[in-house]
Amino acid sequence: MKRIKCACLEKTLHFQLREDLDRAAAIGAVQDEVAHYKGTLERNKTKYRILEEATQPDGSVVLKLKMQYNNTPVGDYLDD
Repeated sequence: MKRIKCACLEKTLHFQLREDLDRAAAIGAVQDEVAHYKGTLERNKTKYRILEEATQPDGSVVLKLKMQYNNTPVGDYLDD
């Protein structure tokens, strides 16, 4: 029998600008969406570590992170 002792996901998310908004509003919407995503992780008590957060020349944001998979223990995956 096998059991998962620890697990972690590595994600790269691209928060893109909405095309139906003007540029300034679209950039604001992207920043709000990133903040909401991070807040959701905190509210759900998901263990995570942001590896990289980069604003692209067009105003979109690329977020790379390691995060807990479901409620599985993360072991040393999130250690530096």
